[in-house]
Amino acid sequence: MADTDQLPGRILVVDDEVGMREFLAVCLGRAGHQVTTAKSGADALRILNDDEDNLGYDIVITDLTMPGIPGMEVLRHARERDTPPQVIMITAYATTDTAVEAMKLGAYDYLIKPFKVDEILVVVQRALERRALRSENRRLRDALDGVHTLDRMIGRSEAMQKVFDLVRRVAPTRTNVLIRGESGTGKELVARALHKLSDRAEGPFVPVNCGAIPEQLMESELFGHVKGAFTGAAADRRGVFEIAEGGTLFLDEIGELDVTMQVKLLRVLQERSIRPVGGSKELSVDCRVVAATNRDLEAAVESGEFRSDLYFRLDVVRVVLPPLRHRSEDIPLLAARFFDRFNREMKRNLDAIGPEALDWLLTYDYPGNVRELENLIERAVALESTSMLSAAHFPDRRPQTRTNDVVPERFPPEGLDLDAALADLERSLILAALDQAGGVRKRAAELLNISFRSMRYRLKKLGIEVGRGDDD
Repeated sequence: MADTDQLPGRILVVDDEVGMREFLAVCLGRAGHQVTTAKSGADALRILNDDEDNLGYDIVITDLTMPGIPGMEVLRHARERDTPPQVIMITAYATTDTAVEAMKLGAYDYLIKPFKVDEILVVVQRALERRALRSENRRLRDALDGVHTLDRMIGRSEAMQKVFDLVRRVAPTRTNVLIRGESGTGKELVARALHKLSDRAEGPFVPVNCGAIPEQLMESELFGHVKGAFTGAAADRRGVFEIAEGGTLFLDEIGELDVTMQVKLLRVLQERSIRPVGGSKELSVDCRVVAATNRDLEAAVESGEFRSDLYFRLDVVRVVLPPLRHRSEDIPLLAARFFDRFNREMKRNLDAIGPEALDWLLTYDYPGNVRELENLIERAVALESTSMLSAAHFPDRRPQTRTNDVVPERFPPEGLDLDAALADLERSLILAALDQAGGVRKRAAELLNISFRSMRYRLKKLGIEVGRGDDD
């Protein structure tokens, strides 16, 4: 009786010795496999080529030395098929050269006669597992086509299908769009898709990270300046509104703009004209504005940090990107795409993502969302030393902070200083992020889903000094 834990396979056995053919047919058949035998290399090629008889073999087990067509030719022919089977070479006359040649041609394994029943059964099972993994990865790659894609974004989840549908509907208009989502969810990809699906696709797409530009340079960055407008302005310089003429301007981290710049941006959106720093003339501009943020802008409006009139001007159509932890059915698709890309770019020639690695990826929380998944796959592909991507190079899981860990069971009689308690919690989280990021402030800000400018402000407010300044 076949072991219920084993994968059944369709196997072609090729050997000119009748005893070996019968031996393999019996032991493999008892293990639950469907076995066909061929008495020669020519017979094997006929079976593989015959459309009527071809069952789509999972494994070919072939003798190396046979009269007429040898096992190496059977191997070459089998590996040239559209969906090649795994090929196991067997021989009583082993040499290092032939073993190396067989493996270079794509053989899965190379066994020396005589071998034990258990030995061949184990090799067959491992070959079937590899073929199954390759088939699953091929299925995932095929699933990347069609309705599950939008430009460079992929997803089969209902949440992402709604995003794709909204983007397709709003892209042909010139309506302002506000993209909301946590850091790493792909807000710039949405903005690029809006641009490529619009009638402005032939124009430029200009991305600007509002949180990465110093406040004193922001006006010049957006609107440009004339020669002599300030110290260092040695020549006229166009701003991004002019550079994006006829195309799309993507203002990422829009919530980091200070109030003064918010007023000036609102005027540009209303008047469709700009005035370069130090200039005296208004210049008309024609570009679509798409903004994005990971902040709660409604709360920022309530607190007076963000102007309500600018908020409503930007938030005409809202696209909300779900975090990766809320669309786990998309993780295999994304992992397959990143695996294929890095496997190709690094010339690693790995076979597939192993089952334990996929299980790890499916149960991880992804605080950094799709960007973190991409980084995890890139690192694992670079470091993997076997033919299958394993979970060995994924990081140890860190315990998640729970509310009960920071909320006291009872308040003291004199009460609690809420501001001080929140400051202590903020300090602890920032220090933990800095520790995990090796002191790199920009990376720590990404772990906390805040902008680099916000991180610098909080460090200054809390009096936290860190030593690494190469991220400024």
